Amino acid sequence: MTEKEKFMQEAVNAALKGMNNNEGGPFGCVIVKDGKIVGRGNNKVTSTNDPTAHGEVMAIRDACKNLNSFQLDGCELYTSCEPCPMCLGAIYWSRVDKVYYGSTQVDAANIGFDDQFIYDEIPLPYAERKIPFLQLAHDIALKPFQEWSKKLDRTEY
Repeated sequence: MTEKEKFMQEAVNAALKGMNNNEGGPFGCVIVKDGKIVGRGNNKVTSTNDPTAHGEVMAIRDACKNLNSFQLDGCELYTSCEPCPMCLGAIYWSRVDKVYYGSTQVDAANIGFDDQFIYDEIPLPYAERKIPFLQLAHDIALKPFQEWSKKLDRTEY
């Protein structure tokens, strides 16, 4: 077994452990930097009542905490399944260098975890989405952006 396969096995182990502990669905993830695991996560949606507690998100949170950084450059992410749209966004925001995934979106859909409906919604105009998106109070909502632009001690990211 290669080193990369060992890291994937760790992601799968996280998925199995979380699933068997009834923490959530069968998804796990590890984040590696310089050949060492720096973050671990498994799906904890049902045990935490948090729809964002996917394996990748939990691993990103753990790695950021352990590395004391909000960016994971220099890291590789190993996930037991191809990431959903939310996790894909989190992965890009975390700025990992590379992603390795095991099973696919189709594999997940085959056991009831189908996120195709989200991909279908993204290109639709806001008014045509199943959850309508309506802009409200644009002038009020711009205030934080205006203040951010003037803030001299902000941390760029």
